[in-house]
Amino acid sequence: MRVLVTGGAGFIGANLCRALAALPGIEHVTALDDLSTGSADNLDGVPVDLVEGSILDRDLVGRLVSRAGAVVHLAARPSVPRSVRDPIASHTVNATGTLNVLEACRSARTRPHVICASSSSVYGDCAVPYKSEDLPVRPLSPYGASKLAMEAYALAYASSYGLPVLTFRFFNVYGPLQAAGHAYAAVVPVFLTRAAAGETLPIHGDGRQARDFTYVGSVARVLCDAVTRRVTCPGPVNLAFGTRVSLLELADLLGRVLGRPVRAEFLPPRVGDIRESRASPRLLLGLFPGVRPVVLEEGLRATAEWFATAPLGAPG
Repeated sequence: MRVLVTGGAGFIGANLCRALAALPGIEHVTALDDLSTGSADNLDGVPVDLVEGSILDRDLVGRLVSRAGAVVHLAARPSVPRSVRDPIASHTVNATGTLNVLEACRSARTRPHVICASSSSVYGDCAVPYKSEDLPVRPLSPYGASKLAMEAYALAYASSYGLPVLTFRFFNVYGPLQAAGHAYAAVVPVFLTRAAAGETLPIHGDGRQARDFTYVGSVARVLCDAVTRRVTCPGPVNLAFGTRVSLLELADLLGRVLGRPVRAEFLPPRVGDIRESRASPRLLLGLFPGVRPVVLEEGLRATAEWFATAPLGAPG
């Protein structure tokens, strides 16, 4: 099978490309990336073809999709704060870009299986212990709204055109290759780089906001299984395992992993931030009954080891 990974030089995409390239039955992997947040260095030594380009280039997307048996669509303009500052750009890449990918898949003779990456941001801040896929959605940011639009388009194409589709809602993915050196970096790489430098850890709000952290290796395993078995679902699927860790707890755990105490610096809350984000994994485990998550401490150790050897601020 030939697989196209959009956003394939990014943090999640490059980890996935590595995993796909090692699978029996995967004959060729192509990574499409505009390198705006990804890096060609992330694919060093990985037997994949990297095509530098954008999902907004309909002709390019059409040519690449026409040769694929499966498309894993990860390309996006990430970050809630970034979307608050520039909502049009987030919509254009995340919604219109996804529509370009879906149109190419609909037109392709290969009738590729399509896996799309949405986000837990679509839920907003509903006050429930676990966020299940049947909850009403109410995004609090333009980023969340753009991700809701992209998953709605994907599921509509499945319904309208019979396209084989699977949409995942990712929850706070972390791990090796994740970028740290920019204004919109995720919390784990920011904490790791600041702690390694002996600096305070920036926490927006009181630090009791909680997340369902998911190791990128667990995500890659699920995506590989979905590709090889051509898994589909008529609705979105949470890709997380129901853990709840506050930012204060994360900081303490990082201190244990690094073997030294860390100090927090409390900053004003950010617009669009969600207080509680914890997945119900029931549907995921039904579709992928053999999947087991990497526990947070183990994942943080692997991530810290990578950060210790990576260039400061390495792109992801």
